[in-house]
Amino acid sequence: MSWLLRGLLAISGVVLVYQGLPVALSAFQAQKSDAVVMRLRRVEPFTAPALLAGLEALNRAVSLQPVAGRYLQRSELETGGALTGNFNVTPENRTAWLQRSKTDLELGLAMAPARTMEWLRLGITIQSLDGPSRAIVGPLMMSIRTGPWLEAAFFSRLRLIVDNWAYFTDEQKVEIRSAVSGMWRRSRDQRFFAQTVLNPVDELIIRNLLRDEPGAQEQLTIWILTK
Repeated sequence: MSWLLRGLLAISGVVLVYQGLPVALSAFQAQKSDAVVMRLRRVEPFTAPALLAGLEALNRAVSLQPVAGRYLQRSELETGGALTGNFNVTPENRTAWLQRSKTDLELGLAMAPARTMEWLRLGITIQSLDGPSRAIVGPLMMSIRTGPWLEAAFFSRLRLIVDNWAYFTDEQKVEIRSAVSGMWRRSRDQRFFAQTVLNPVDELIIRNLLRDEPGAQEQLTIWILTK
């Protein structure tokens, strides 16, 4: 029986290696994109060749391990590259990256839906492709519901709220108003509310959303006049 047991253990070891190898190789490929991803997150300059090399590495990582995390990793670089204006790529390339980012986000979020920043990125990607629309409402609401007080999301979330205000239902507007009030109370620096104001309509929407917050109207006036 001992030889049979040893044989089974050997087979199990081979199976484990076979199953684990794509995961390890995928991680190795994904690591090759880390440098450009970190520069993107830190809002530091990077080159088009560095971006393309990072995307090629993530393409290989996704092929080896097509799981939520890999799709979402690739979408971050695709959206970031498409929306970064400091290097020379064609509008067609930027659009193609946004379209693939949208697909990657939809695939990844279907497998891992509790991802606040990725839902927000999906909303930003859709708006970058097609402008404000009802299609942005779902991802934006999911971003709010999965991470309502994640401060890193506040500025971009408020921008999407203002741009797409006309597409929310009355029930959603009640939920949005509560979320924006919470953002105001929990923000360490509330000046991004004034920075979001690009025109009189933006100002009207934000003032309406903050109408029940003590001192908000006066503070907004000061920041808008001095920005």
